[in-house]
Amino acid sequence: MELSREALNLPKYPEKIIQFGEGNFLRSFIDWQIDILNKKADLNAGVVVIRPIDSDTLPLLDTQDGLYTSILRGINENGEAVKNYRIISSVNREIPIYKSFDEFLKLAYNPDIRFIFSNTTEAGIAYSDKDKYDDKPQNTYPAKLTRFLHERFKAFNGDKNKGFILLPCELIDYNGAELKKIVLQYADLWKLEKEFVKWLEDDNIWCSTLVDRIVTGYPRVEKDELEKELGYKDTFMTTGEYFYLFVIQGPKDILTKELHLDKLNLNIVIVDDLKPYKLRKVGILNGSHTAMVPVAYLYGIDTVREAIENDDIRTFIARAIDEEIIPAIDMDKDELINFKKDVIKRFQNPYIKHMLIDISLNSMSKYKTRILPQVLETQKRTNQIPKRLCFALAALIRFYKGIRENGENIGIKDDKVFLDMYNELWKTNDYKKIASHVLGLKEHWDVDLNTIPNMTDTVSKYLESIDTIGVKKALDEVK
Repeated sequence: MELSREALNLPKYPEKIIQFGEGNFLRSFIDWQIDILNKKADLNAGVVVIRPIDSDTLPLLDTQDGLYTSILRGINENGEAVKNYRIISSVNREIPIYKSFDEFLKLAYNPDIRFIFSNTTEAGIAYSDKDKYDDKPQNTYPAKLTRFLHERFKAFNGDKNKGFILLPCELIDYNGAELKKIVLQYADLWKLEKEFVKWLEDDNIWCSTLVDRIVTGYPRVEKDELEKELGYKDTFMTTGEYFYLFVIQGPKDILTKELHLDKLNLNIVIVDDLKPYKLRKVGILNGSHTAMVPVAYLYGIDTVREAIENDDIRTFIARAIDEEIIPAIDMDKDELINFKKDVIKRFQNPYIKHMLIDISLNSMSKYKTRILPQVLETQKRTNQIPKRLCFALAALIRFYKGIRENGENIGIKDDKVFLDMYNELWKTNDYKKIASHVLGLKEHWDVDLNTIPNMTDTVSKYLESIDTIGVKKALDEVK
C-alpha cells in the first residue's frame, strides 16, 4: 500500500491551525486528537506545522503528503494490552521557517486560522533582547510569534475577531500566561503600537495547558517489523502510550464550541485553574517515579515495568500513593484514586521499556519538586512524617553512594556539586552525619529538613538499614 492521500482517498482540510514544532509529541498528541475530531466531530481543520529550528535532520512532512502513522500501545480500561494504529491526516504541510520565512508570514493573511499550538521544549518560551523585529526569523519562539501576531494585526487592521486561541504545550507552569508575558515584552522592546498591545491582551485567548502522554517516538528497533505489519513504508511513524490527558485552562464555552468537544468525548478537560491537575500529575505520576527509582534500582531492578511487577516494590509504591501522596493533595479523592489506577497501568505497559537509570537524572531536584511538597504537607496536617517517602529519600542518599548492592557501579547523572558532596560524605560511612548534612541543604530544599521533628533520625535509620542489610530486607520496616 502507498501512504498518500490520493491512494487512501484522504482530503486536505482547510487550514485553521498553526503548530510550532514538528516533534513526536505534538504529532502523537495534538495532531492525533485533531485527526479524531476531524473524522468524528466534523472539526474540518487542517494543521500547518512550522519547523521552528534551523535543521535538515529529517525531511519535511510534505514528503509523505503530511501523512504518518500513530502507533499507541498500552493497557486499556479493561486491563488488556492493546495496539491502536491510525493514519493521521490532520497535517497539511510543514514550513521550515528559516528557509521560508515569508511563507510563514503569509499565514497571517488567512482569515480561517484560529488556533496556535506549540511545543518548543521548556527552554523554548524564553526572552532575548537580541531578537529584532526585522530578523528572518527571530531566534526565540515568543519573538517569532510576536512578529507573526503583529503581521496578523496589520493584515486585518486590528479586527477584534481575527485574534487567535493560543495553546502552548511546553512543560512549564502556566505556560499560556508566561508566553503572553514574553510576547508583551517583545512588543515593548520593538516599540509596537499601543493598539497592537491592546489587541494582544483583549482579542487573543491565552490558554495554559497540562499535557500527559508518554511518547517514545520513532521506533528504530521495531521499524522493519512494524512496517511489515502495516503493509507500507513510513518515515514519520511515531509510537506512544495508550493513556493521554489534555487539561486546558481557558473559557469552556468558547473552547468547547470551536473545537467541537461537545460532539465527541475525548480526554480533554477544560478548567478555571489547572493547578490541582498539575499537583495530581506531579505528585502521583512523577512522585511515584521518583520514589520508585532508588528503591527499585538498589533492589536490582532496571525498568519501571519490572519494578511494578515486583511484589515488594509494587506494595511500597501503592501504599506510598494511597497513604502519603493522595492525602496531601486537595482534590476529589475518587478522582485521585482513579488517576492512581491509570498510573499503575501505565507503569505496566509491556510496550515501553522505561529505564530507571534514565529517570534518575537530577534526582535531587526531582525529589524536591515531586515528593517534598507531600512530605511537608503531611507533617503540617498530621505532625507525622510519611515513612515511605522518607524511606525513598534514604534510598536516594544511598543511591548516590554510586554502587549497587551487587557491586555494580551506578552511572549517576546530576550537578557536579551534588556528586562531589556525596563522594565526600560517603567516605565517612557515618549514617547520621550523612543524613543530617543532606537534610540540612537549605539552599536546595528551601528549608532545613533537620528542623522537622523525627525526620533526621528516621532517614538516618532507614539509610543504615538499606546500606547494611540491603533494600529488600529494609523494606520490611515500611510495609
